Amino acid sequence: MNNSFLSMASIVDFDPLNPSVPATKVEITVSLCVLYTQAMGNREWREFGRTEVIDNTLNPDFVRKFILDYFFEERQNLRFDLRLEKPLGGIPGKKCGTIIVKAEELNNCRESVMMQFCGNKLDKKDFFGKSDPFLVFYRSNEDGTFTICHKTEVVKNTLNPVWQAFKIPVRALCNGDYDRTIKIEVYDWDRDGSHDFIGEFSTSYRELSRGQSQFNVYEVVNPKKKGKKKKYLNSGTVTLLSFLVDTEVTFLDYIKGGTQINFTVAIDFTASNGNPAQPTSLHYMSPYQLNAYAMALKAVGEIIQDYDSDKMFPALGFGAKLPPDGRVSHEFALNGNPQNPYCAGIDGVMEAYYQSLKSVQLYGPTNFSPVINHVARYAASVKDGSQYFVLLIITDGVISDMAQTKESIVNASCLPMSIIIVGVGPAEFDAMVELDGDEVRISSRGRYAERDIVQFVPFRDYIDRTGNHILSMARLAKDVLAEIPDQFLSYMRTRGIKPSPAPPPYTPPGQPLQTQI
Repeated sequence: MNNSFLSMASIVDFDPLNPSVPATKVEITVSLCVLYTQAMGNREWREFGRTEVIDNTLNPDFVRKFILDYFFEERQNLRFDLRLEKPLGGIPGKKCGTIIVKAEELNNCRESVMMQFCGNKLDKKDFFGKSDPFLVFYRSNEDGTFTICHKTEVVKNTLNPVWQAFKIPVRALCNGDYDRTIKIEVYDWDRDGSHDFIGEFSTSYRELSRGQSQFNVYEVVNPKKKGKKKKYLNSGTVTLLSFLVDTEVTFLDYIKGGTQINFTVAIDFTASNGNPAQPTSLHYMSPYQLNAYAMALKAVGEIIQDYDSDKMFPALGFGAKLPPDGRVSHEFALNGNPQNPYCAGIDGVMEAYYQSLKSVQLYGPTNFSPVINHVARYAASVKDGSQYFVLLIITDGVISDMAQTKESIVNASCLPMSIIIVGVGPAEFDAMVELDGDEVRISSRGRYAERDIVQFVPFRDYIDRTGNHILSMARLAKDVLAEIPDQFLSYMRTRGIKPSPAPPPYTPPGQPLQTQI
């Protein structure tokens, strides 16, 4: 687990009991410290929790764990403060202790189960025919009440129904408690909604997990009939035919297994941006604040760079005349080295961008397809799940090569690749919305994109009128990157690519290996 995982900051006050958006839970184990989280708005540190105290040991192993929501698209800053009951005397040249931080994704709620049931000799409820049976599943709650969690389809006119297999999250079925009661009621469907109760039975996840066996043949009992008729046995039986557990893999599973996110930047150098020497230009380099291009690049890049181990990023430009001969290029290296366009970290990309503004001449037109095809060539060569490519295009204008760009996106939709477009300036961005494909899947010459790989946002929606650029850029990064994990997972799932096993946890030198009990 590298440190970058722990340097992501939430832009809202942290409330672990009321997450506002779907998020992966992670569990953080710490030794001897207080954990603080930071609200992005006011940069204020707030205590989230602290470990219990263990006396008389220099190597405490604490039981208390902190459960946090993990968001790929946000920088979530965490601070760990060491606390001691009395001061330690510092000894020059000697270490005074180590804090060990581990983070792991909670997987007890990520399981789903596929089940199938059949009925046998159920009670006949309809006067002019047999029954139309269906099942209703209820999860028991801690207060003794029951909550409905699944209904099967109705099987018409039979006393021996076979219901279709269905999939349900274990969390919905028993909230992760394998011994919690699951109640199942059997009904005969009626058109007017007054369904007739046939009977019920109870079980648990642990019992069901035995699969098809004599243990999972249940007598359906109607308590009213049982109370009235001495010879009443049951109202038929329900049998479990199959039980298959499936663990949903997440974006984090792939990252822990070593999948690298390769981040490429492409910046618009067309003349419509204005003369970089003038304050009205979108490329103007003010000594006091970053321009829109630099802010967008920094906001997105600083989060996504944490998922790339070597922090070396190709940075491209398009729409400019290059020295020495003034040829127009729509795919040039910002660092001036076409053989090696990589820059060291986001700071290196920013420096190459600033240097390019001093040497190239802004021109046109605004062509996207060359930089998309550039990244697609690399993505096409790595289809084993070990790498995924994200292209960030920052642009100010209307696309000149719309037909070719749509063709490039359709082709790239079957590759391990996503495209982020940030539109800066006051232009109309109707074409970008079309490329986004959220409402209508993008197509080219009758071919539709295999999946949605484009996310577009207009930068002007994130200009904070209060002057709080930190908060507004955090919101920009959040909205720009929010779709990446789902786009990533859709590629891996359709290709049947499973995450590689995570490497063994880090053990400090001199520490014995811990055994799972």
